Amino acid sequence: MKRIGILMVLALLAFGAGSVSAQAPKPADPWARLNFLIGDWEGVGTGAPGEAVGGTGFAFGLDKKILVRKNWAKYPPKAGEKAGLSHEDLMIIYPASDGASFRAIYFDNEGHVIHYAVSFPQSPHSVVFETDSAGPGPRFRMTYALKADGGLENVFWIAPPGGEFKVYVQGALRKK
Repeated sequence: MKRIGILMVLALLAFGAGSVSAQAPKPADPWARLNFLIGDWEGVGTGAPGEAVGGTGFAFGLDKKILVRKNWAKYPPKAGEKAGLSHEDLMIIYPASDGASFRAIYFDNEGHVIHYAVSFPQSPHSVVFETDSAGPGPRFRMTYALKADGGLENVFWIAPPGGEFKVYVQGALRKK
């Protein structure tokens, strides 16, 4: 009889422990502020060096440890040129070592490698990728903002050393 009582107590404790852990709140999704980017986007851009067509895709990789952006744009030839410009790039967004912020690294078919800090303006569904202002050479900023119509605005800025940011290229994207 004593053995049955012990088994019942153990069963109740196991059941109780299981129900407590099942009711424990799930940890917050660290990617929640970037989820608005997920998917394939297509669009038309404007700005120097000219009109463009292109697309961007954002997808998680490595069991949601990174967010991968693949981007492409085709620019028509300028006056006097036979061929336009074709641009491709890859950006990997990852949690920073502090666990509370994100970093990104960018590569393109022109040989550029850019390291970005990631920040979030107060407006929801927007993100800013910006290089360190203390580094030598030009600085870069890339922004994404979800518009009321469900489209995505993308702006790429360049600042010369010691200078102010100026829009280099911008585009409006719509989800495929």
